[in-house]
Amino acid sequence: MAAMESLIGLVNRIQRACTVLGDHGGGDTGSSLPTLWEELPSVAVVGGQSSGKSSVLESIVGRDFLPRGSGIVTRRPLVLQLHKLEQGMQDYAEFLHLDKKRFTDFAAVRKEIQVETDRMTGKSNRISNVPIHLSIYSPNVVNLTLIDLPGLTKVAVEGQPESIVQDIENMVRSYIAKPNCIILAITPANQDVATSDAIKIAREVDPTGDRTFGVLTKLDLMDRGTNALDVLDGRSYRLKHPWVGIVNRSQADINTNMDMVAARRREGDYFSASMDYGHLASKMGSEYLAKLLSEHLESVIKARIPAIASMINKSIEELESELDHFGKPVAIDAGAQLYTILELCRAFDQIFKEHLDGGRPGGDRIYAVFDYKLPVDLRRLPFDRHLSLQNVRKVVSQADGYQPHLIAPEQGYRRLIESSLNYFRGPAQSSVDEVHFLLKEIVRRSIGATQELRRFPTLQAELAASAYEALERFREESKKTILRLVDMESSYLTVDFFRRLPQEVERGEAISSVTSEDRYSEGHFRRIGSNVSSYVGMVSETLRNSIPKAVVHCQVREAKRSLLDHFYTQLGRKEGRQLAQMLDENPELMERRQQCAKRLQLCKAARDEIDSVSWSR
Repeated sequence: MAAMESLIGLVNRIQRACTVLGDHGGGDTGSSLPTLWEELPSVAVVGGQSSGKSSVLESIVGRDFLPRGSGIVTRRPLVLQLHKLEQGMQDYAEFLHLDKKRFTDFAAVRKEIQVETDRMTGKSNRISNVPIHLSIYSPNVVNLTLIDLPGLTKVAVEGQPESIVQDIENMVRSYIAKPNCIILAITPANQDVATSDAIKIAREVDPTGDRTFGVLTKLDLMDRGTNALDVLDGRSYRLKHPWVGIVNRSQADINTNMDMVAARRREGDYFSASMDYGHLASKMGSEYLAKLLSEHLESVIKARIPAIASMINKSIEELESELDHFGKPVAIDAGAQLYTILELCRAFDQIFKEHLDGGRPGGDRIYAVFDYKLPVDLRRLPFDRHLSLQNVRKVVSQADGYQPHLIAPEQGYRRLIESSLNYFRGPAQSSVDEVHFLLKEIVRRSIGATQELRRFPTLQAELAASAYEALERFREESKKTILRLVDMESSYLTVDFFRRLPQEVERGEAISSVTSEDRYSEGHFRRIGSNVSSYVGMVSETLRNSIPKAVVHCQVREAKRSLLDHFYTQLGRKEGRQLAQMLDENPELMERRQQCAKRLQLCKAARDEIDSVSWSR
């Protein structure tokens, strides 16, 4: 089985990857991406200002390395990873943001923490949720990772925003609220534990005390005659884990640069010689606290590894699926960009044709124009009114002029037919417009259905504009064609139709027997109207068949064949900068893809780390 140190090292490596790739844990609540940091067991150090929090950390490490001062000193989370070296090796420190730079002077470590804090927050008293990662290697530490959080405060001082109190509390709570966080609550013994900021916020998120370790500092500074045995013995403020007492260095010791080894020895002597705490001496002090936390963290990590591995695998699947949906990033090379645009156009054109050919809905609506709407429009033409007895008499009489017709009113027939055929222009043009509208709708739907196009709003707009322009040209050509069909019917009448009509004069009957009264009788005009109506009906059937053919030929067929021809011509004239503008993605989508790619990289790195530990078992 893998050594427990490997498990803590595993979490350390994943935490470092989290920071590099933008997963900042407690402050990352605004992102909808899966957060690995939240799943990792950690020890968060919580305490009020002047609670001795920094001194506890330095006692555990055995080095002076933390910035000190008044007000808020810790303004960014400090992820402190301790790595035990073999005896005799020199202590050193490394920062994640300073790749492979090794610090052996811990005064320089303190300065770098301050510089890196100011880099993110400025010289102000603002805070940031982006952590600083510091690894310390020493023979005098145990394998352990601690997260030092800003000290809780009750009031904002000069130069701090009014929200600073709540901002710090929110940051601390976001870290310690997660169920995988071990809470190290630092409380000074010379103050009432009931008013401890650390205990108060720890109880809010861990009411049973299962995750909380209590630390009492400044035991040597309690009033004479008092002690903290009720707390340390577990009789008051009981937690699942035992309280640990700490004796920090005094300010005088710090000012005189007391050696940390000597400070630890003096701490041990204090508990051993204490009348109050002598029976607890083996379970007091910073060395015991570090060992206790290390063992507990190891056990928590071991228990959580299967759940962490499951979460990582699920996140990888979700992130890969989302990245597939977004598509690959756009190439920088102009040739590759042109190829991308052409591929997108081909994908759109294929979907457009599928709509027309029946693979997708849309083409059936064009057929409905010809099968239903055109026949209805033709039947609704006002031929009953136009070929009424009154209008026929009027037209025929006007056509005769001063010289009445002799046998058949040919000019009257022609005028009635030509004026009747003129009515077909309306349904013919309406069919053209209806199909044009449907083709535009199919273009719109095809662009929306081309998944890759959704990334490029500029290309979408240019493609749509070019397609609509082409459809407009097809419509104009189609209108010219169908109006020619109507005009042709007017230009040359079908003579055989009239030759087959019953003649008004029987074969062999004398012309002189047809009187002028017969030529202007009601029956005579009714026959003329009926003959014209029959002819118009014949033409209507002809146009009902020829109009769809013309519309399909001029609009549908051309749209399938050359919808994007003009777009391709214009595309070939564009320069690299213009091509890049066409592939200008939605900024929100680009940012989301980058976030997903980073988080996927993190999850895969974490999976590899876990697999490496598993293989070593």
